Amino acid sequence: MQHAIELDALRTEVGAAAGPMANAVSACVHCGFCLPACPTYIELGEEMDSPRGRIVLMKEVLEGGLALEEALGHIDPCLGCMSCVTACPSGVEYGELLMPFRELAEGGRHRSGFDRFWRGLMLDTLASPGRLRWMLRLGRLAAPFRRLLPARFTAPLDLLPRSADRAEVEFGTFPAVGERRARVALLAGCAQQVLAPRIQRATIEVLTRSGVEVVVPKEESCCGSLAFHAGDAPRARAAAGALLRVLGPAGLLPDVDAILTNAAGCGSGLKEYGLLFAGRPEEETARALAAKVRDVSTFLAALEAPPPPLAQPLRVVYHDACHLAHAQRERTAPRRLLAQVRGVTLVEPRDWQICCGSAGIYNLEEPELAARLGRRKAKALLEGEPDVIVTGNIGCLTQIESHLRRLDSAVPVRHTMEVLASAHGAGYPAPAR
Repeated sequence: MQHAIELDALRTEVGAAAGPMANAVSACVHCGFCLPACPTYIELGEEMDSPRGRIVLMKEVLEGGLALEEALGHIDPCLGCMSCVTACPSGVEYGELLMPFRELAEGGRHRSGFDRFWRGLMLDTLASPGRLRWMLRLGRLAAPFRRLLPARFTAPLDLLPRSADRAEVEFGTFPAVGERRARVALLAGCAQQVLAPRIQRATIEVLTRSGVEVVVPKEESCCGSLAFHAGDAPRARAAAGALLRVLGPAGLLPDVDAILTNAAGCGSGLKEYGLLFAGRPEEETARALAAKVRDVSTFLAALEAPPPPLAQPLRVVYHDACHLAHAQRERTAPRRLLAQVRGVTLVEPRDWQICCGSAGIYNLEEPELAARLGRRKAKALLEGEPDVIVTGNIGCLTQIESHLRRLDSAVPVRHTMEVLASAHGAGYPAPAR
């Protein structure tokens, strides 16, 4: 697609990201392959709510032919799921356009004081395990009065887990069981520490029993992915900069074979650090760290350490987290790991490529559309008659659980590592002191 974007002017706004933004616009040939892959186009049926429509809108804004506020009504509802990237035959790197554009838009749009406060509160709360624990307590107290609350406050209440896992994530070094085959840093994450700390315990169980020494750094801070995907790049850089000091060349980076995450959204954001810090002094360090980031399923599949069989047969429907399948282009590894477990019957759901509606804080900012997508996804997964639904991202897990409850389904939702840990048996290793 031809454009008349003034790159020098754009560089003053977004720095080194200007080139990739223009390249993404140029690469789009307007073929329409992205339309049936786009969740918002499926739900809304409008050209401007499709990836190619949004590319045109962003192009027009960048060229100065369209006011930003006129475009945002169609760009804000984009989930950033990157399903369009998977579907695109022309190699359009949609994320390299969308993420810097959202940063640019945040500086030029109008938000009320309360909207800015509410958005910042959501981002800061989800990025802080301590704050999130307090907010969950407040949410449970407020739940009985749900019908009396304004609509913007009910979306978080709908996502409250059935019950609280009161265990806390342990930090330290967890030795490999048997001969050590690798040494990794495993990120504890933020919201997952509070919503499902069992996932971290299961991940450590599987890794150590596969011969991997695991370091969970106590000094770890939020990786900034949630803020970056929401368009708040300054907040994201502040968080990511702190993490670079812990995991960069002066930290753990030289001493580990990989930096692992068991949350697809975090892994995607970490791999995008080069874009986040493009043209900045931290860029080289950020790219070095990003090059070592692996989803835990990718790392384990390459390690080739098949788990023992399950005690009981298990019918598993696997849900692809968008930030793993589309953003990180990883669909094979989790399926391979699950298929290696004797006793697991792996079932493929329909419309695997369509987002569940979680998408970071999307289900808090766009609750109506997110709910439509969540209900669609829950129904599609239940069609596989699963004993358990499995995914690789805490956001997807929380969203799907919420909509299964609304459908009166008791089917549990678990992380890939939890199924593998069940095969290895109960008990989690204590950290070495």
